[in-house]
Amino acid sequence: MSELTYEDYKSRLKMQDLLTDAGYAQNKRDGLRYPSYSRHDSLGRRISGDKFVITPDGNYCFQPPVMKVYNVISFIKDHPDYFQDYTPGMDLNRLVNLVCSRLLNQPIEERPSQDLAPQHRQTFCLDDYALVHFTDDRTEQHKFFPFFVHRGIDWSTQNAFRNCFVRATRQSDDGTKQYSNLCFPLTIPGQREWVGFEERGMRRADGNAYKGKAAGSNSSEGLWIASPADTPLSEARHIYWFESGYDAMAYYQLHQRTNNQLLKAVFVSTGGNPTVGQMRGMLAHTPSAKHHICFDNDLAGRQFTENLKNEIHRAVRASIEVTPERKPYLDSFPSHQDFTYGETALLPKPLQERYAKYEAAWEEAMSMRECGLSYEGDIKEQQALVNRLYKDYRQGLRDFLGIAPEQDTSYVREEPKYRHKDWNEQLLAEIEQERSQATMQNPKEENTEERNTHYHR
Repeated sequence: MSELTYEDYKSRLKMQDLLTDAGYAQNKRDGLRYPSYSRHDSLGRRISGDKFVITPDGNYCFQPPVMKVYNVISFIKDHPDYFQDYTPGMDLNRLVNLVCSRLLNQPIEERPSQDLAPQHRQTFCLDDYALVHFTDDRTEQHKFFPFFVHRGIDWSTQNAFRNCFVRATRQSDDGTKQYSNLCFPLTIPGQREWVGFEERGMRRADGNAYKGKAAGSNSSEGLWIASPADTPLSEARHIYWFESGYDAMAYYQLHQRTNNQLLKAVFVSTGGNPTVGQMRGMLAHTPSAKHHICFDNDLAGRQFTENLKNEIHRAVRASIEVTPERKPYLDSFPSHQDFTYGETALLPKPLQERYAKYEAAWEEAMSMRECGLSYEGDIKEQQALVNRLYKDYRQGLRDFLGIAPEQDTSYVREEPKYRHKDWNEQLLAEIEQERSQATMQNPKEENTEERNTHYHR
C-alpha cells in the first residue's frame, strides 16, 4: 500500500476525530451550529477557556478569542504534546504521519534512530576570501551580473542593497581551483563582525546553481541583516523575514514603488531553516518593531512561520511582570501562545464582559456568512464591529497585564501570490508577464536578458 499524503489525511480525517484523540469532549449544551470541544478536569468538570470550536464542514477548528483556523495537519504541529505519539524533539512531520496513520488504522514504516558522532566545527575566516564590493565602478558592478540576471533582480535593487552583499572568491584546498559566489554576510544581532556567508553560485548549464553557507559559518545565531537606508536595529520599525537574500531583494523590488517605508526597513535572511538562536537574538534587539513573516509558501515555510510566532509570543510573555492579580491568568496559557489565549474566567469582570461582546459579535458574523442570505455590505459592517470589539478587548487585556505598547511585539504573515513558492519566483513570473505584454504590443522589439533585468541605469 502506498504511503498516504497530507491531502489524504485532510480528506479522510475530521477535526472531531483529532480533538477526541487529543483528550477533548464535545460540549453538547453549546448546540450543533458550531460544535465545540473542551477538556475536563479530574472531577469531570469542563475547564473554562480550553475550548475549540469546529467549523460547519468539520474540517477546521479554532480556539477563541484568537480566530486562527487549524486543519488536522496544523493542529497536530501546533499542539504536539496533546498526542501520545509525541516525544520531545521529534520531527513534527513524522508526528503528523504517526498520529494520522494511527487514527486511520494504516501501517507506517518504523525508522530506527541514529546516533551521529559530533564533528569538529571549522571556524569561519574572512581572510580566506578575496572580496569584490558593489561600487560606482561599472566594471566592478558587471561582475555581479551573472548572479542576478537569472533572478530578475534589477540594477536599482542591487544598488539599494549595495552594502549588504559581496562577491567572494576562495581557492580550493589544493590550490588548483577558484570558487566565486555571491555572498550575503551573516552577523549576530547587536554585533558588527561577519560570522559567515550565505552563498549563492552562478547558474550552471543545467539551470541549477549552488546554494549553501561558507565553511565555519555561525548558522545558529548569524543572519543576513540588511537595510537600504542602513537603519540600526534599535531604530527599526519594520523587520522582514525571509529564507534567502534573493527573496528579500525580490520582495523589495516587487513592493518598493507602493511602500515607501521599505527604504528604512530591515530585511533578514535566515539562509535556510530559521533557528531559535537566530529568532531570539533578533527579537531581543527589536522589541518595538513589527515583524513581517515572509517565509516561503510551502509546508516548511508555514512551519517556520509558526516557530517564529511562538518565539514572538514568548518574548511578550517574558516582558510581563507576574503579580498575584495576574498570575492565575498567566498560568492559564502556554508561553508559546499569544497572551489572549488565557482563560477569560480568570480576568476581572469588566474584561470578561468585553470578551463576551466580542465573541457574540463574531458568532453573528460567522452566521451571516454561512446562511447566504445577508447582504455583503451588512456582513462587512458586522465584521468591522467584530474588529473594533476585539481591538477594545485586546487593549483592555494589555492594560491589565501591564504590557506597554513597545513590548507588544506584533507580526503579520505575508505570502507570495497563489501558486508561487517564494518571492523570487513571483518576481520572475511578473517579469515574464510584462515581457509577453510588451511583445504583443510590439512584436518586432528585441528583448535581451540585459534589458529585461534593467541592469543598466
